[in-house]
Amino acid sequence: MLTAQNSALSMNMDKKETSVGVSPIDDTLHPEEVASSLHLPQSSLMHYGLDGDVNRILVEADVVLHGSFRDEQGFPPLLLRAMSFGVPVLAPDLPIIKKYIVDGYHGLLYEKHNPDKLMQAFSILVSGRGISESAHRIAAAGRLHAKNMLASECITGYAQLLENLLQFPSDVSLPFSRLNSMEVVWQWGFLGKEPVQIDSELPISETITKELDVVHALEVKFAALKSSENGTDIQDKEHPTSDDWDILSEIQMSEEHEMQEIEELEERVERPLSSWNSVYNIARKAKKIDFETNERDEGELERIGQPFCIYEIYDGAGTWPFLHHGSLYRGLSLSARALRSTSDDVDAVSRLPLLNNTYYKDLLCDFGGMFAIANKVDNVHTAPWIGFQSWHATAKKISLSERAEKILEEIIHAETEDAIYYWVPLEINGAVSKYDLTFWSLCEILNADHCRSVFENAFRHMYSLPEEFDALPLMPEDDLGHWSALNSWVMPTSSFLEFMMFSRMFVDSLDSLNSAKETSCVLGISEAERKHCFCRILEVLVNVWAYHSYRKMVYIDPVTGSLEEQHPFKDRKGPMWVKFFDFALLKSMDEDLAEAADDQDYPREGWLWPQTGEVYCQAIYEREREERYRQKMDKKKKAAEKEERRQKFGKRQESLGGKMNETMVHGEGKRKPVSSITGNGDLFIFTQ
Repeated sequence: MLTAQNSALSMNMDKKETSVGVSPIDDTLHPEEVASSLHLPQSSLMHYGLDGDVNRILVEADVVLHGSFRDEQGFPPLLLRAMSFGVPVLAPDLPIIKKYIVDGYHGLLYEKHNPDKLMQAFSILVSGRGISESAHRIAAAGRLHAKNMLASECITGYAQLLENLLQFPSDVSLPFSRLNSMEVVWQWGFLGKEPVQIDSELPISETITKELDVVHALEVKFAALKSSENGTDIQDKEHPTSDDWDILSEIQMSEEHEMQEIEELEERVERPLSSWNSVYNIARKAKKIDFETNERDEGELERIGQPFCIYEIYDGAGTWPFLHHGSLYRGLSLSARALRSTSDDVDAVSRLPLLNNTYYKDLLCDFGGMFAIANKVDNVHTAPWIGFQSWHATAKKISLSERAEKILEEIIHAETEDAIYYWVPLEINGAVSKYDLTFWSLCEILNADHCRSVFENAFRHMYSLPEEFDALPLMPEDDLGHWSALNSWVMPTSSFLEFMMFSRMFVDSLDSLNSAKETSCVLGISEAERKHCFCRILEVLVNVWAYHSYRKMVYIDPVTGSLEEQHPFKDRKGPMWVKFFDFALLKSMDEDLAEAADDQDYPREGWLWPQTGEVYCQAIYEREREERYRQKMDKKKKAAEKEERRQKFGKRQESLGGKMNETMVHGEGKRKPVSSITGNGDLFIFTQ
């Protein structure tokens, strides 16, 4: 840290001048003492304060001497600046300096309060009447080391900040302890141009002067780009010229002129007058139309004809940069206050009120948005295929590329089988571990070693299986293909609704097992994992459902778009749970739950299943149909009574003021209240 004691000294040796910069000087070492210890005249060393240009002094200095013996917490910044300028440094052997500088390589160290050691160090740097070759070599090594020190301190400081702020999941390998900064050499060549090597044959001040003259070189370079050899400006082919703007204005003027002529011709054409009844009917119909609710959004119009739509699930405005734009993607927000203003994103909270509960929104994660889409899906999705993708896929750079999107669209156009396409494989620490870990092993790592037990208990509770029955679905151990992760997949809409029917019952079973609710979760170790308890086990649920329900599973490479079928039907050996994933069985179970919910026969307090989607059964359908029929009959009855009154009494024009229940009438300077007003078109006033 620069203080008022920071200084630079100039030393004259015979007629050859060698400048020495001294960084910070305290009471233990003064310029006069240094000069006397070196057997130099008192006027050979001069002191420069902070009011001068420190950088200019360092550039002109040949050697920088650090004369402070105070134990500092950090490496002296002025000494680091001198090293970055390529000036050899002399410093006392303090612990903080010895931690970063190797004596004789990055700089020279001397024992404090020992002028003889200081004289020996000077003799290494100064030979005859100039700077020695060793000084140039030390300066070059010190300059590169200063650059690496700055990068190392920056990176390690940021890593320590992240370690203190972030809570890493249990399956993440924590970073290794940071190495000593002296041992770290950064590969600057990977970031761009190699660092400039200092020529030991040239004086350091001349080398720095050449490297500092960068602005002039950039000005010459950009000046050459502005004009060509013949003096004409270099124009960008994609940038419109003045001629292009003139042509565009002429086209717009001609179009406006044509539109004006068409309007004038339409005004001159005679049209038959309509009757008052037709005008009244048109006005009445227009009044019933809500323009805003019937207006079709631009994104909806773009998605017409698309075979599928991928809903990108996100929560919070911080995820907006990772979302896509276009007709193929549509945002699905788990927070009503985080909708993008320029996109027609789906508000999952308005479609599923359960997401207003913060506990369940954090508990379900992406499945909360899927439940919202499945709830009366015809109101929001009409394409034959449907897909989902978490914003984490884009953040990890494993989302579909444009090439993969086109290939997937072509495949879906020609696909006739019930299949699921996914592009994010199940990984651990960024590496696919399919060669040594099975599906259940990966699930155990992600869920604190309780995946198998929780799956088994949830399935047993869901299907009311006896205790002696092995309720864990068998997954292959020898066929170690890719499995889907991060809820990034595409499947037919009908299959999606079937999967949601199964998932709602599975989630309700999980919720019944998690009796401690907000205080505990066996699937998580850290606080963040317990908060999002069901997220990771639901992330792999689609694999179990697709495998045992005999869905075709295809992995599509997100970059190249190459397709690779995973776990073919012929390789699915062992006892399969097809009967447990049969649509007829799932439908009957769903109707039983709906009847219990309709009768308010809840199996426990806070039953989750009715809140995750639509409650539907045959009894509810019959009751709704009867209600619609009754409303239709009431409407017909009222219409018939109205027509009968019109034929009997004739049609009366309603008063302009409408129906009035009470008014005030003034008479002879005294206000008199009106007791009643009756009549249909005629006004009768009775005063007290």
